[in-house]
Amino acid sequence: MLKNDNLNPEARLTRLGIIIPDRPQTPVGAFCNVRVHGDLAYVSGQGSVMEDGTFLRGKVGRDVDVEEAREHARLVMINMLAALKAQFGTLDVVRGAIKLLGLVNATPEFEEHPYVIDGASTLLTQVFGPEGVHARSSFGVGSLPNQITVEIEGIFALENCSD
Repeated sequence: MLKNDNLNPEARLTRLGIIIPDRPQTPVGAFCNVRVHGDLAYVSGQGSVMEDGTFLRGKVGRDVDVEEAREHARLVMINMLAALKAQFGTLDVVRGAIKLLGLVNATPEFEEHPYVIDGASTLLTQVFGPEGVHARSSFGVGSLPNQITVEIEGIFALENCSD
């Protein structure tokens, strides 16, 4: 199992040298990035979008190789953490991850969807320690908004927060 280092998520991010964007991406529809209910935060699908708004596009298995797509999934998780941080002001109120749903814009022949989404899952365990280990589904889709490569949504446990 993962070693518990007694660091909070913000300290782990600092140790990892990861800078979370100041502002999350703007939703592309009539929804919000984060919806809190009880002690859970539901994070809407975040995409492979750079902080400057550049879309990381392409079909995994044709235009984008598996290693590059895995890095895109890591970026998606950074965007998801930005949405959480914007909602709460700090990631230290997030106890950990509960569930992820990862979508990969892939060719029909592509088979490594779990490996791609592991780019996000691995980051969660680095940031939240053992509480970052989560349930997950990952699969390929025919397209994603703006032809991005990866989209991930998630459910997170919170420290005694309320609506």
